[in-house]
Amino acid sequence: MTINRVNRPAAMVHPAQRRVLSVLVCTQVFGAAGVGLGVAVAVLVTTSLSESTVVGGLGATATALGAAGLALVVATLSTRYGRRRALLVAYATGAFGGAVAALAVQLRSWPLLLAALVPFGGGTSATLAARFAATDLAAPAHRAATLSTVVWSTTLGAVAGPNLVEPATRFAGDGGPFLLAAAVFALAAAGIALGLRADPLMPVGTVPAAIGDSCCGVTGSTIPAEPVRWSMLRVLSPSARLALLGVTLCNTAMVGMMSMTPVQMQHTGSSLTVVGVVISLHVAAMYAGSPLFGWLADRLGRMPVLAVGAALVVAAAGVCGMADSHEAPQLAVGMAVLGAGWSAGVVAGSALLTESVPAPLRQAAQGLSDLLMNAGGALGGLAAGVVVQAWSYPALGLLLGFLALPVLMASVLTTLRPAR
Repeated sequence: MTINRVNRPAAMVHPAQRRVLSVLVCTQVFGAAGVGLGVAVAVLVTTSLSESTVVGGLGATATALGAAGLALVVATLSTRYGRRRALLVAYATGAFGGAVAALAVQLRSWPLLLAALVPFGGGTSATLAARFAATDLAAPAHRAATLSTVVWSTTLGAVAGPNLVEPATRFAGDGGPFLLAAAVFALAAAGIALGLRADPLMPVGTVPAAIGDSCCGVTGSTIPAEPVRWSMLRVLSPSARLALLGVTLCNTAMVGMMSMTPVQMQHTGSSLTVVGVVISLHVAAMYAGSPLFGWLADRLGRMPVLAVGAALVVAAAGVCGMADSHEAPQLAVGMAVLGAGWSAGVVAGSALLTESVPAPLRQAAQGLSDLLMNAGGALGGLAAGVVVQAWSYPALGLLLGFLALPVLMASVLTTLRPAR
């Protein structure tokens, strides 16, 4: 048995990389806070306004659909104008969606709220795209670690977001969390506009090949970037396809379980504070452990860490599914394990995808990854509401656990395959 390790040439840092990474880390905190606020209340408020669990599940679906659609926009804008304009448009769209969502809550209109949550997903799209922006100028040997730095910086905002729900609600009513989310998205947009002047994808219409990038066969030059096309799926390598499958299924399982856990807890009288703590632990696990998974992915390889991520998602689905709705500690443990599984899967899968495609296809592949990832999240949120309404929350855990098994099996078999 042989585990293929990642070759690690001597690290070389692009002169602009430190500034780019610093701006992305700072703005990620604000963006993550906005996303965290929306995640904590979207399903609960939609369920309350519509008095339907199925419609409540559409709250997560609408946000994920918006993020999926914006992923294509972000990828296209990145190709033509660079990362700065792309991230700016995504955050601005999220801020607009948050403002309209706050208005919808005040009007007690759940259809308007669902419509507003679509552009609100722009914030999610921006925070996901930022992780790829961090790798544009990174040395290949440290690509996963660099990506995980931006993912890790999400921790502060993502943990703070759900815990700001109650004070925001006291200050501005039920629409307060969405109003606050719009404000922090606007701050993130301002940070990108003012700070990301050393755009990692400039000059316009080109992609800088990472230093020592053997995938594209060139070093230190710029290569014309290809637009996002579905036809590219046919030319992707098996490793790239597995990476796409990994991030998609891990995110589908995570969104599905997370969207229904707050509803399940509230049905037995858990307060918003308790729900906020459980979601905060989950979100902290999603991001805080990412440097560890990035470090492991750079040293042991992407496949073993992707396998770990899938295994943790399967385990978490079992822990949550077997918990009674009033057992907040067990649900907290299960949601924390789920967050860690998501982190390992997304960090390893994103790094594997980035290094498995040539530079001209890289942005398109990254945009396709975020599209599929968010589309899977939309499907997970929609299916979760239907499954819980028709059967039960434990049935949801069983279904989502099986969903991650193909990724686990494929990545384990690839890891254990003898090197040639």
